[in-house]
Amino acid sequence: MPAMPAASTIRLGALFAGLAVALGAFAAHGLKHHLDDYQLTIFETGVRYQMYHGLALLLCGALGAAGWRTGKAAVAFVAGIVLFSGSLYGLALVQWKWLGPVTPVGGVAFLIGWLLLIVARRSDGA
Repeated sequence: MPAMPAASTIRLGALFAGLAVALGAFAAHGLKHHLDDYQLTIFETGVRYQMYHGLALLLCGALGAAGWRTGKAAVAFVAGIVLFSGSLYGLALVQWKWLGPVTPVGGVAFLIGWLLLIVARRSDGA
């Protein structure tokens, strides 16, 4: 798995976190009259996990800039956002049931990212 540079990680973290704010506002104001409560809950779960992991990307970027090897964790977090949150958005908005099995794959990517962050080391070996 290729690693992600710190500056790119920070930019992607900010992008995903900002999009989570926009998507959350869109759900609260634009979708509440078009989705049932279950669909809205699914969508909001995607937004929440996107925000958590957008912030995790910012952490990876900050640690990476300080010499920690967090690039692989960042890649896993991006994959998790795309697969987990993206599949929940598809399930909620267009009821693509085939996305159901994709959601746990994204969850596993999140877990891998956190595990990679646990074992991350500084470039100087500390």
